[in-house]
Amino acid sequence: MGVEEDEQWMRRALEEAARGIGRTAPNPAVGCVIVRDGVELGAGWHRRAGMPHAEREAMADVIGRHGGEVLRGATAYVTLEPCSTRGRTPACTEGLIEHGIARVVYAVADPNPAHAGAADGILRDAGIEVRAGVLADEGLRLLRGFDKVQRTGLPWMIWKTAMSLDGRLTRPPGEGMWLTGTSSRAEVQRLRAEVDGIVTSGETVRRDNPRLDLRDPQWLEGREQPWRVVISRQGRALPEDAPLFTDAHADRTRVWKGDDVRGMLRRMVDELGVHTVLLECGGNLAGVCMDDGLIDEVVVFAAPMLCGGPVSALGGEGVADGVKLSEIQFARFDDDVMMRGVVEHASLTASAH
Repeated sequence: MGVEEDEQWMRRALEEAARGIGRTAPNPAVGCVIVRDGVELGAGWHRRAGMPHAEREAMADVIGRHGGEVLRGATAYVTLEPCSTRGRTPACTEGLIEHGIARVVYAVADPNPAHAGAADGILRDAGIEVRAGVLADEGLRLLRGFDKVQRTGLPWMIWKTAMSLDGRLTRPPGEGMWLTGTSSRAEVQRLRAEVDGIVTSGETVRRDNPRLDLRDPQWLEGREQPWRVVISRQGRALPEDAPLFTDAHADRTRVWKGDDVRGMLRRMVDELGVHTVLLECGGNLAGVCMDDGLIDEVVVFAAPMLCGGPVSALGGEGVADGVKLSEIQFARFDDDVMMRGVVEHASLTASAH
């Protein structure tokens, strides 16, 4: 098959993989499409840890539709290098060989250095043609959390904030609490569905009494609520009747005290299996995280108002080392404008050149 056709089918596999975003940690979101003679036979995606991987889901889909014999000689397009070791589920390389797959095309090599490239040798020794790196950049975007955990032990952190045009978090006294409209808040629900955990501050819990949950049924289906971690740097008492501690998902809330935010994020990875987190808090904790280079992505909802209030959206030094955004996206939600982009720290960028 040619390059264009491989890329076409890999895009289909990426569509399947996207269905697992926010659902699979500590495993990555992966998609697979099985093709023969230019026709899609079946597809699958990894639904959650402990369940079959995408390749096995796709092969089961093909068998259910057409029977197992059509798999022989087919091509499997997978967004991540097939696993080559047995864990909670059998190795996908074994299944691909067993069912007579003739060709495997994948986007991203396993970010775990202990496994990277291992599938290539196993599959080629079995007579299967392998092509790696097709739409690798697009594939890696779906795996940012998993990739960062493998490289650093830290989760991919998305800072979400809503602010006025003058960078304030609060409206003048006597006005309502919301800066942004209902359409923006609906988008926040979708954003929460992308992540495994939500981080907030003790001050935010005391001041705003947030719920930090998924309430839209379309984002809840087939998944648990994201973990909610309250970082209380000063260790002050928190309201016992706060929704985080009393709602139906209270068992998904943790309170961790201390000022080692980096260490707490590592705990989220090690103890909760979290790979991607959403930071929803006031300016102080956001500033600490930005100063320490912990924020990887920014989502800002800008409301069309000037508030002049005392609470800034970003405290600390904020941009002391020089921060810019790449991969920038803009969207409008009624009167609000959302900007989303990946953080590039100038000090890190300079050291890479």
